[in-house]
Amino acid sequence: MAAAVPSVEPATEAAAARRFLQGPPKQLLIGGKWVPAKSGKTFETINPANEEVLALVAEGDRADIDEAVAAARRAFEAGRWPSLGPHQRARYLLRIADLIEQHADELAQLITLDNGKPISEATVEVGRTVDTFRYYAGWATKFYGETNPSAPDFFNYTLREPVGVCGQIIPWNGPLSTISWKVAPALAFGNTLVLKPAEQTPLPAVRMGELICEAGLPDGVVNIVTGFGPTAGAALAGHPDVDKVAFTGSTEVGKLILQASAGNLKRVSLELGGKSPNVIFADAPLETAVALSATGVFRNQGQVCCAATRMFVQESLYDEFAERIAAKAEAIRLGEPLDQTTTMGPLVSSEQYERVLGYLKLARDEGAQAKAGGERGPQERGYFVKPTIYTAVRNDMRIAREEIFGPVAVLIPFKDENDAVLQGNDTTYGLGAGVWTRDLSRAHRVARALRAGSVWVNCYGLIDPISAFGGYKQSGFGRELGPQSIDLYTQIKSVYVKL
Repeated sequence: MAAAVPSVEPATEAAAARRFLQGPPKQLLIGGKWVPAKSGKTFETINPANEEVLALVAEGDRADIDEAVAAARRAFEAGRWPSLGPHQRARYLLRIADLIEQHADELAQLITLDNGKPISEATVEVGRTVDTFRYYAGWATKFYGETNPSAPDFFNYTLREPVGVCGQIIPWNGPLSTISWKVAPALAFGNTLVLKPAEQTPLPAVRMGELICEAGLPDGVVNIVTGFGPTAGAALAGHPDVDKVAFTGSTEVGKLILQASAGNLKRVSLELGGKSPNVIFADAPLETAVALSATGVFRNQGQVCCAATRMFVQESLYDEFAERIAAKAEAIRLGEPLDQTTTMGPLVSSEQYERVLGYLKLARDEGAQAKAGGERGPQERGYFVKPTIYTAVRNDMRIAREEIFGPVAVLIPFKDENDAVLQGNDTTYGLGAGVWTRDLSRAHRVARALRAGSVWVNCYGLIDPISAFGGYKQSGFGRELGPQSIDLYTQIKSVYVKL
């Protein structure tokens, strides 16, 4: 039985979330209908703050993926969605955005309960989701073909057409915003889709499905199958009738997704892991650098793919910066995430909790020194880990090379600009990077030299639907957000007309 929602949040905000949680087991959205898994199986989704069951959720597998893909295919081939006028598709996306905004408090509650991030961060995530749907509503009327030069007796032009049926596999660290990154552009450009949310955080996706139904989209355009990665996720990635798969998650799973795509040569976009360098020069605006670097590594409990986990600090500033950022870490309030005064909640799951604790032990074994944290939280229940800063770290240590995906940062000294770039680029990843300096010329040089898909100068972690996001190297390929999503969800047809 689902546990009661904690009483710390205001009743007006919790009422809708409580009704949602106390209902029957959450079902799959297939062909416009909510249905149980064909196997009849369900799984528990857990509140990471207290380890209590929030709700039961249908456990979809290959059979359910087959049915969902068939529904998406019917909606694409025989349905009216791909041939719908662009203004009409835009209105649907705007309607979805309006509904999300109207239910913002409820959705933020569900994110926090299922994921563990503080309610303040969950509220921001909902707002960004609204922005992304509205941004792509505008693109529905603005993706164009071209008229090409041709001989006098020919007319040659190109069309941009939807790819078809899209499989979309989203992570647990942004359980609502990452839906918008994939669903909004896919819909704007006329595709249909099957969405597989992370098994750790299925509830925001299910509630989003209800709002999509309320928006009146044709049956089968959006299908949602909850379940586990090795069953439902793998079946979707390898399905022969899926035309494109988009995945956000670990590099290890991303490689499996890529292998699975070979069966029908489906198009693939991957947004994967990171171990991002954050370079702080001696002339950095120190107070801002400390505050925003802390946010860059500790937001969402460090469970962010582009988190500023490798902090390279110029030697002359190293000791002072270490003291200041350790103090900032110690000041973070670790606790109940529905409490508005909490600034860090629990990790998402027991698996992630044990993984991070394993890296804390590894750090000790490697000789790193915990300037702050380095241990589990004081809470009796829940997956809490203290925000952690390590000094005495070399760039070749495992804690400096492997993605921990928790509230853990390492501080590494560097000598000069060249040393900072060489150490910063010495990684298999390339998702994000930060540069802190008052020297504008240096900022541009280093931003250009760092091999990362996003570089933030005197700020960190800003993401806007206007600007593309994605990685270099083993952080993946393809760019989400911005006009670059047009390339992910459309294909080009050349037409030759004899006059």
